[in-house]
Amino acid sequence: MTEPRVLVAYASKNGGTAEIAAWIGRTLTDAGVASDVRPAAEVRDLHRYTAVVLGSGLYAGRWLRDATRFARRHRQGLRMLPLWLFSSGPLDSSAAERDIPPVSGALRIADGADAVEHVTFGGRLVPGARGLVARLILSKGKGGDFRDSGRVTAWAERIAATASTERRQLI
Repeated sequence: MTEPRVLVAYASKNGGTAEIAAWIGRTLTDAGVASDVRPAAEVRDLHRYTAVVLGSGLYAGRWLRDATRFARRHRQGLRMLPLWLFSSGPLDSSAAERDIPPVSGALRIADGADAVEHVTFGGRLVPGARGLVARLILSKGKGGDFRDSGRVTAWAERIAATASTERRQLI
């Protein structure tokens, strides 16, 4: 039987979402589930994977183009694999305080691929961020790092447990 291998694909503008993806990949690997963490734009096929985690930073209430293109390009494959989605973006503590529903683009992907789950994590906006809106937010003294690595790790551990359970059922 095939050992579980999870693709963690992401779209990130300023690196915060890429770091979340790396935390997820490291947690999966530490739990004994092989993972590949890759920018969504670089993924050409899903053949070697038994599950997918797809995430995107949120900008103006939307997922980044690379994540939505990934979902469109791999639509058929995603319907055949367990899929978890995450968004990264609120620049406050709201994501740690309550569940935030997916933005419309992520909801369409979730519904179209019958995703297992979507979760929204806090975002990060720090000096040096690209984009006019980012610079405007930072110029007003807003921004910061609102990501919760413990929450991300706990979510990834649930994914790892599911991937391992599914593997045992297949054997």
